[in-house]
Amino acid sequence: MTAQLDRKTALEVVSGCVREALELAGAPSTDVTEATVLVGPGAVLDSIGVVSLIVDVEQRLEMDHSVSVTLASDKAMSQRNSPFRTAGVLADHVLAVLAEGSAS
Repeated sequence: MTAQLDRKTALEVVSGCVREALELAGAPSTDVTEATVLVGPGAVLDSIGVVSLIVDVEQRLEMDHSVSVTLASDKAMSQRNSPFRTAGVLADHVLAVLAEGSAS
């Protein structure tokens, strides 16, 4: 399946999933922007939270946009700069995976 998704939509999906993850974790309300740090110093989620976030983003893309995508591939995990470091970078990663044709 060739998926059409723009960056605004990808960022909305990621931001929505981050907000839900923070609510589930009982974290204080935080504005989620594309600069929100997900991995590393200053991250709003712990490592388990990031794993859950990735799954949530994949599921949301499939349910709401009919896009099946694998975000945590070997390639993603071996990149020098994590594609999960901020909400904006994760949104860009979603689009990059789709552009590479990794979506089904």
